[in-house]
Amino acid sequence: MSRAAVPTEHGARRALRIMVASKWPLLAVAFLFFASVAAAFGPVLSPFDPNRQNLVLRLADPMAVGPDGSLFWLGSDALGRDVLSRLLYGARVSLLVGFAAIAVGGGIGIVAGLLSGYFGGWVDDLIMRVGDIQLAFPFILLAILFLVVLGSGVGNLILVLGVGQWVTYARIVRADTLSLREKEFVEAARALGDSTVSIIFRTILPNILAPLTVIASFNVASVILSEAALSFLGLGVPPSVPTWGSMLAESRDTLVANKWWLAVFPGVAIMLTVLSFNILGDWLRDFLDPRLRERT
Repeated sequence: MSRAAVPTEHGARRALRIMVASKWPLLAVAFLFFASVAAAFGPVLSPFDPNRQNLVLRLADPMAVGPDGSLFWLGSDALGRDVLSRLLYGARVSLLVGFAAIAVGGGIGIVAGLLSGYFGGWVDDLIMRVGDIQLAFPFILLAILFLVVLGSGVGNLILVLGVGQWVTYARIVRADTLSLREKEFVEAARALGDSTVSIIFRTILPNILAPLTVIASFNVASVILSEAALSFLGLGVPPSVPTWGSMLAESRDTLVANKWWLAVFPGVAIMLTVLSFNILGDWLRDFLDPRLRERT
């Protein structure tokens, strides 16, 4: 009854063929795979404890060798902590917060959008007005306010960033639900006696997953940037947890001393991760657009 498209082997081969031909999406996926492996196996791959201080080796240049023969591949910071180890551990925080916040915000937004679009009336008005009120305030200020009240921590950061994303999903889902709820296959489901819950989540939802997938890929990049900004301000996670944003914040006092690696490496990590998600989102938008399928 549903028009939901289940990925098939043919579709997977087509996706791989187009990705290989496009080159840039393939490079983006390769980098994200590398970043995911680095995040998942950070404790194994990192040569040092990211919080281990060694003031004798503070501000060591990249490829510097310690008295014990240990190699600092990307140098050390002002407290003698290994930059590479902190980068690997920082990837765990950025990717975890990115995906978890999208799961929270997407879950809330999808449910709210489905209810708003399907039932209409006062339900639609209530949900959309709450969304309008949230959008009326600058998100970064709201995030700072809630983190000051709730305190720093990965869980609070995920909650705040996730709640900040739900309106986008709710509006997209609402618009698609409004156009689908009177379609023939939805009317047929009603005629067959399907429950409202079944119609919403088993008939309508599978048909609107494509645009949500594209939005999610872009939003992961946005959340990672927001996490880095909040960590830069000291509001993301506790100081004992290394993040790319906090590494950038710590590099401010050493840039005047030409210790460029303290800002360049975490900055490049953020840039490449965000760029990869944006490239992947562009490719997904084109790949999932039915108007472009016949051309590829």
